[in-house]
Parts: sequence; structure tokens; C-alpha cells
Amino acid sequence: MSRLHIFDMDGTLLRGASVEEVSRRLGCFDEANSLEQAYARGEISDAASWWDQIFRLWESASDAELERAFEESEWMEGIHEVFEDITERGERSVVMSQSPHFLVRRLEHWGAHATYATSIERGVPCRNDQMLTAEHKVEIATTIMADLGLSPMECVAYGDSTSDERLFRHLPFSVGINAAPAIRELATRTYDGNDLREAYRIGRALVDDPNRHITADSHRRRSQIREREITT
Repeated sequence: MSRLHIFDMDGTLLRGASVEEVSRRLGCFDEANSLEQAYARGEISDAASWWDQIFRLWESASDAELERAFEESEWMEGIHEVFEDITERGERSVVMSQSPHFLVRRLEHWGAHATYATSIERGVPCRNDQMLTAEHKVEIATTIMADLGLSPMECVAYGDSTSDERLFRHLPFSVGINAAPAIRELATRTYDGNDLREAYRIGRALVDDPNRHITADSHRRRSQIREREITT
């Protein structure tokens, strides 16, 4: 029986954020960090405007330099092995990220079966309707499960931050990796560390023996979360 493993990238497979990691290796980290802080303060109007400014920092970098910066970033250990094991079992691994797809799709060369991300490109003005959102993650997961003939019980999500909240609420099984407090509350299990193989073992146990992990406590926690969603 097949399984679907859904991975976030920034903060999950990648130890930090792709913009910070790539900018550090291109020599423009301070400028990128300033833009990040300005966006957090509300001084940059929207995500598209923010990306336009980030891309201006990267405009002199060649595709080869971007690829090298991406590959040399601080990744979790064991990513290739995890993707390989999923493939050998006849299962599917996908990556969903709010980072640009021209970066994220490189993970397909590392063994991910498919990648979904923000569809922006350098040299082209960015639009907000190109951004991958938390809602899109749920929609994409639902479509993939339908295409593969899988139920939610045969799927596990791995993530760390607010962009994963809706997906974690939607699926019965999830693993929070070095996760923010809100994700820890939602996750079925959590992992803190630098080895994706260990987080994957946790996820494997969830989908390989699902009945064992559907507990009264997990049902109660998810019911409380749904109630909060209804009242907000």
C-alpha cells in the first residue's frame, strides 16, 4: 500500500529560510535581512513587492551561482536517503514551499517526486496571485491523494511554521520538525534535531500503524482546534 509524504522546505528540510541562506552565500545577507525585518514591520506592502526587492539583490548572480548557493545551504542531514527510501517503497514524496519554484524544484534532482512552490521568476515583476499559500497546500494535498487513490490516513505532513498550520489541521498525521509553538500544538509528533531520517522514522511509524496512533487525546486536541476555528 502506498503512502504520501508531504514536506515543507524552509525550516523543515532547510535549517533556515531559503532567502537568508542563498543571500548569505551570494554576499548580500545584511541587505536581505533588512528587507525581512522591514516586511515584518509592515513597511513593505505585500509579498510580491518584497520578492521584487529580494530579486534585485540577486540580479547579478548566474543560475549556476544560485544553484551552488542553494545546494551549499544548511540542510537537514539525510534528505537524499529519505527520498530514496520513500521511492524504494513505492511511495510518493512531495515538497510544498512558499519559496520560488525555480529554487524548490531542484529538490526533484535530490529524489523528491514533485515540488510545488511560488511561481515567480527573476527579471519578471512578481504578483501576489503567484504566491503559494497555506490554503494551497491543503488543496494540492487533496488533489494528490485523489489522484493516487489514497486516504488522509495514508498521508503524513512534515513542517515547522504557520504556513503548515492548515495542512496539519487537515491531516490526521503530522510531524513538527524544530517547530514553532503553534505547530507543536497541532502536530501528532514532534522532532528536534538535524537529522531528517529520525523525523521520517517518526512519520513512518504514524502511517505504517495508523490505528495505534489515533488516540482519544489526539481526537480531543483536534476537536478543540476545530472548535477554535469555528469561533474565530
